[in-house]
Amino acid sequence: MQTHVLGLSVDSIPTLKAWAESLGGISYPLLSDFYPHGAVAKKYGVLRKEGFSERALFVIDKSGILRWAKIYDIDTQPVNDELLDILTKIDPQAAAWAASHPLTSSTPPSSAAVVMYCTSWCPACRRARVYLDARGVEYLEIDISRDREAAALVRAWANGNETTPTFNIRGKILVGFDERKLDEALGFK
Repeated sequence: MQTHVLGLSVDSIPTLKAWAESLGGISYPLLSDFYPHGAVAKKYGVLRKEGFSERALFVIDKSGILRWAKIYDIDTQPVNDELLDILTKIDPQAAAWAASHPLTSSTPPSSAAVVMYCTSWCPACRRARVYLDARGVEYLEIDISRDREAAALVRAWANGNETTPTFNIRGKILVGFDERKLDEALGFK
């Protein structure tokens, strides 16, 4: 698939570097639109008067033509499936790639008392792993960036957001990492 992902932010390079490191690294380049502040965001119509940009996705083809754009609420995490669907409509190679890389489905086994829905880059997920490991809690970990069926479950539980970590503890759903709530659900209090 001849697709490149770039991140663009009005933040400075040191801020972007710190953010990427806090996620455990990312797999795509981050571009700083810091000086002149927000010049690229302004050209795409997503720079707010307050000086920060909207959360937006743009698909630009090989010829430099803007093929698709969507602006999201700043608190909404875009859904990867939507972007993949757009790419498969625009690029035949993307369609072939998607057909040969089916989305996985990981229905948790009934024996898993604790299931943590997470991503590899999420700082709160890393803290949750440390929390669970320190207490000797056995858990099944499902990466929602790789399992879109699991991501759909998380969105249903978290008001449409892909909030990680989200826990299913013997049928009780906890959205986000909250030690007090986890202690209570796991019987540590």
